[in-house]
Amino acid sequence: MNKFSVQLFQKDMWLRTLLFLVINFGALALGSVLMRNPATNVWYQQLDKAPWTPPGWVFGAAWFSIMILFSVFMARVTKVSETRKTWLFLFGIQFVLNVLWNPVFFRWHMVTSGLIILSLLILVISVLLKRSLQQDRLNAVFILPYLLWLFVAFSLNAYVVF
Repeated sequence: MNKFSVQLFQKDMWLRTLLFLVINFGALALGSVLMRNPATNVWYQQLDKAPWTPPGWVFGAAWFSIMILFSVFMARVTKVSETRKTWLFLFGIQFVLNVLWNPVFFRWHMVTSGLIILSLLILVISVLLKRSLQQDRLNAVFILPYLLWLFVAFSLNAYVVF
C-alpha cells in the first residue's frame, strides 16, 4: 500500500467513525427523549428493582463508553465495501431495538416487551460479534462491552418481569 492509499484509508476510517459517533449518540439522545427522565418517573422510582441495580450515573457512563467503542467497531467492519450492506442492515436493526426499548420500558411500562426487545438486541449484537471475528479478532474488543452491558440490562429487566 503506498503512502497516499494509507492516508486515504486513515481519513476514511476517521470519517466513518465520526459518522457512527453522530448516529450512535443521536440514538442515545432519541432514546432519552422517548423515555423521559427516569429520575423523576414515579413509576420507575417505585418499581421493585434488582438489588444489583447500579446508581443512575453508571448507566450514562456505560452507554457513553459503549457508543464510542461501538462507533469504532462499525467504522472498522464497514471498511470492506462487499459486506457493508449487511453490516449496515444489522446496525439498523440494532439502532431500532436500542431506541425502542426506552419508551417500551420507561414510558409504556411494558416490561415483558422490554425483555423481548433486549433478547433480540442481544441476538443482533451476538451476530455482529460472530461475523466480526471472521474479519478481525480485534473487533471483539470494541463490541464485547456492548454485549456484556446488554446482559446486565437483561438481568435488571428480567428481575422486574419475574
